[in-house]
Amino acid sequence: MNTLTIDIRKAEPRDAGDIAEVHLQAWRGAYSGIIPHRTLTSMINRRGADWWANAIRRAATVLVVEIGGQIAGYATIGKNRARELRQQGEIYELYLRPEYQGIGLGSRLFAAARARLADHGLKGMVVWALEDNQNALAFYAGAGGRDVAEGVEIFEQKALKKVAFVWE
Repeated sequence: MNTLTIDIRKAEPRDAGDIAEVHLQAWRGAYSGIIPHRTLTSMINRRGADWWANAIRRAATVLVVEIGGQIAGYATIGKNRARELRQQGEIYELYLRPEYQGIGLGSRLFAAARARLADHGLKGMVVWALEDNQNALAFYAGAGGRDVAEGVEIFEQKALKKVAFVWE
């Protein structure tokens, strides 16, 4: 019998290539048909291994979830960027490779990201999700988030609504 270990830890520069691959797969899966193709491809291509290595070195807080030694997902976290919301922390991104979705890894990574924000003294948390990304909306609502605000992102003259979920 093989036992797979699941580990959630702070990313290191050596993880950059794997994180870039998770980003590519997860964004294609989540946003194909939502974000215009040309824009989505451009957004993904800007975030290759070098971009991720620099983000990790610049002290961005990037967490990874590993299963059996393979990086299955990542989360980026920090201070809330929306001044109109009083929550101090924010999960900027939380993504898993498609084959690891739906088995509880996202919930574990979410809990770890939330705990890390609290450990940094940030009270409350916000997460934004595109309204057309039904999987994300269901995930954050299921995690106890309250839908409290809306915003808009523009992609190639296409306005997409986004929803803010908060936790106290």
